[in-house]
Amino acid sequence: MPPTRPPYPPEFRAEAERLVRTSGKTQKEIAADLGVSTESLRKWVRQAQMDAGEREGLTTTEREELQRLRRENRILREERAILKKPRGLLCSGDRPDPVAAFRFVEHPKAEHAVAMRCRVRDVSTSGYDAWRRRPPSRRAQQDRALMDRIRAIHVASRGTYGAPRVWAELRMAHGLSCSRKRVARLMRQLGLQGAHRRKTRGLTRRDPRRPVFPDRVQRVFAADAPNRLWVADLTQHPTDEGWLYLATVLDAFSRRVVGWAMGERPTAELAIDALNMAVGNRRPRGERVHHSDHGAPYTSLVFSRRLEAAGILGSMGSVGDALDNAVAESFFATLQTELLDRRSWPARQALKTAVFESIEAFYNRRRRHSALGYLSPQDFERRWHLHHEVPATAA
Repeated sequence: MPPTRPPYPPEFRAEAERLVRTSGKTQKEIAADLGVSTESLRKWVRQAQMDAGEREGLTTTEREELQRLRRENRILREERAILKKPRGLLCSGDRPDPVAAFRFVEHPKAEHAVAMRCRVRDVSTSGYDAWRRRPPSRRAQQDRALMDRIRAIHVASRGTYGAPRVWAELRMAHGLSCSRKRVARLMRQLGLQGAHRRKTRGLTRRDPRRPVFPDRVQRVFAADAPNRLWVADLTQHPTDEGWLYLATVLDAFSRRVVGWAMGERPTAELAIDALNMAVGNRRPRGERVHHSDHGAPYTSLVFSRRLEAAGILGSMGSVGDALDNAVAESFFATLQTELLDRRSWPARQALKTAVFESIEAFYNRRRRHSALGYLSPQDFERRWHLHHEVPATAA
């Protein structure tokens, strides 16, 4: 069966509600165009009216705050239960660390009585009192003296020394013998770190002969299943108010636009927003590739980290060759021909609404694509899911 559609992104709901106010169509017609239920569209319109103060009820911000408070309350209840039953976190045969428990009881910011804290951590008050009276161990005394030396060395270096140089200073200038890992541990406890260069990998100013990612596609934009290969690009179009930038992510399998974002500047955040929408809409599993050109948003460090966090392999073609990103370029050419160049656009918002309706109501759902046997991207995916449905008896 086709996968259940996840919740619609906020941008989708906002643009759908704007269509209700500006298009002149009925809600039923717009819902049919966008492939959503009429009741869902009515809820979005009601919520927008509440947010604007035109209708009584909780605004979106108030609902989010209420959800946040409920979530925090649930987490607090869970933490309280864990603290009351610390042995529940231990495997059979394990024993709790009494020193860690005593340190928790001794924490200066604790608000409860010592007896209660001891009971929560499952230690005795007599054991805690004995631990407090016990003098520091020889190792602890050595660490304390070593921390004083480390702090002085770090200050003398004007805050530039990290653990390797502090360790060398201790050995070579002070004649102290200790391990490098011990110095690093004590520096972490002191909150000290050395000055270091920022990594330049992923910055937009990069030698074009050295791509951020290898070309994993090699102009073969064929995928045997959805969410195996995504292609992305960013384009711009003028309005009387200035440029409007559009970032998109297409599934090469069905040519469907699975993520998009629009804004006034071609930033890395715009590309990340489009990627986030694609991940939220599709929830892909298994190995997948994100292919793009060498535009500054896609070569940025923050975008590379977002790909890595999503478990997606990056891919880039050669510099300045449109054929290496032909599927994305083809979509933009279609959008340019069928929408953007057919009229002038006085305002960014009018263009945003038109682009939204063109992608979600027409291109993805109804426009027949020659590369798909003249099926729409949605119908092409639906047919694939019907032929790849897992039998109920399979196990």
